[in-house]
Amino acid sequence: MSNPNIHFHLTFPAPQTHYVEVLMTIDNLKTHNYIDVKMPVWAPGSYLVREYSKNVERFSAVTCENSKLKFIKQNKNTWRVFNEGNNIKIQYAVYAFETSVRTSFIDIDRAFLSPVGTFLYIDGLLHIPCTVQIETPSHWSKISTGLPLIESKPIYYAENFDILFDSPFEIGNQDTWQFEVDGIVHECAMVGTGDYNKKQLSEDITKIVQEENKIWQSNPNNYYLIVTHNHSQSHGGLEHLNSTILSTSRLAYGQENSYKSYLSLVAHEYFHLWNVKRFRPKALGPFNYDQENYTTGLWLMEGITSYYDNLIIRRCGFYDEQEYLQQLANDFNNVYNRPGHTLQSAAQSSFDTWIKHYRPDENSHNVAISYYNKGAIHSLLLDIKILVHTQGKLRLDDVLREAYAHYYLTEDRGFEEEELLQFAEKLTKVPLRDIFEAAYSTIDMDYNHYFNSVGYELIDLNQGSNNLTLGAKTVHQDGKTIVKQIDRDSGAWFGGLNVHDELIAINNYRIDEQGKILEYFTSKAIEGEKALILVSRDGMIKNIEIPFLSSTKKTFVIRRKEQASVEERKLGNIWLSL
Repeated sequence: MSNPNIHFHLTFPAPQTHYVEVLMTIDNLKTHNYIDVKMPVWAPGSYLVREYSKNVERFSAVTCENSKLKFIKQNKNTWRVFNEGNNIKIQYAVYAFETSVRTSFIDIDRAFLSPVGTFLYIDGLLHIPCTVQIETPSHWSKISTGLPLIESKPIYYAENFDILFDSPFEIGNQDTWQFEVDGIVHECAMVGTGDYNKKQLSEDITKIVQEENKIWQSNPNNYYLIVTHNHSQSHGGLEHLNSTILSTSRLAYGQENSYKSYLSLVAHEYFHLWNVKRFRPKALGPFNYDQENYTTGLWLMEGITSYYDNLIIRRCGFYDEQEYLQQLANDFNNVYNRPGHTLQSAAQSSFDTWIKHYRPDENSHNVAISYYNKGAIHSLLLDIKILVHTQGKLRLDDVLREAYAHYYLTEDRGFEEEELLQFAEKLTKVPLRDIFEAAYSTIDMDYNHYFNSVGYELIDLNQGSNNLTLGAKTVHQDGKTIVKQIDRDSGAWFGGLNVHDELIAINNYRIDEQGKILEYFTSKAIEGEKALILVSRDGMIKNIEIPFLSSTKKTFVIRRKEQASVEERKLGNIWLSL
């Protein structure tokens, strides 16, 4: 039995209203009485149920002769169409006005289409191919996507819906250019103005790609697209099979630190070509687009990628040693300045990403950490331990390359964490179970045992200090000092200060916008001494007594160990070699 032919025709009759009109034509359909068409509820790589179907409207279905067909909406993302023949046309509109790398956006100047929020699929037929035709307004001139062009109308081809859903579209007048790296065509598409230098970007991205190709020893693509959305303030990205969508500040390229941060973002998303998109846990493919796809393995996938992004920038020579070590120390600061590190492990953070990571609130830092940062720390330990135990002959690079070749290139399947652990131990002859188990625990490893073995040390500059704090984070809004966060087990926590409280006075002194009065009383206080805080809570005035307690905030730095041995220094040089 031949598969049905599915063709999408997209138009933008009034882009200033933020709509795309979609015509889905289904020919050669062999079914019993009805089909269910569905829209995904989440986007691979962004682990949150976003309910894309909320933006669908004016759904209708007709025969090839334009006779109306009955349909019923079965649930939030499913429409059941009762067909009378083998050919059906489904029409609907999608509202798109959310600025992010994960959601669609349309205005008079351009359209960014997140495919999971644009295209419907037939339940049970994710495996069949489809084509996409895009009819653009006359003042738009370009279409950027990872899908191959098969006709000049233009019409694009996806061999299945998993590929379609992993191939976003940027449509408008983006600035595009191409360059070749190791025989692979790379295209940059810049959306919006920015102070970027095309020649410099091409040269720097080339270095990044070459360094990552060295690790994996093969590249799965012959074409790769980098789309960057330039905004006033933004930073983020989302990986795809042969493309990535990035967002950054339009002025980031002309400032050294922000430009290197952008290059690190490029390195991160490009690394996902292998790590996550192809080499991945079993739970991350094939996908169930109807619901959450749970895995504890993001500490490995995002953690390893987060470890390598800045390491790649170091290997390219963009970061000097001190700059790289500060970036690495930031992972420790980000984890250990969140009280939630005592409650949530890296693996738990991965499993709960659907309800915690992408839905932060005022208490998130007290109950959760990020598998990005904590996973990067565990990946660092894996790299150093392998490096030390093999006297510099092997490192994490080798495990990733061989595991990719085994699980993806040879067996074409996902892996379980336990079998990856066994694979890594067999390859390296290094016991690694303690690090894998640490990813499931909130008990910390002896980090300096690892750092010292390569001639470095992790130092908390705040250790031994007697800094006191109330434990409340505030911001200034319209001349008011407003509480935004309360740290667990702090004076503010025990004293009953609330998020959204307005701080008016401390010890009968008016609180100033510069925070000098708070700073003064904090500097003069002794441990356990109580401050009288006058607050406005929902328009009511209250007096609250809050004790000053020792701050638990960390300021980690990583430095060369003064008394490092020759062997430790040698291994450290291999670890951070260019």
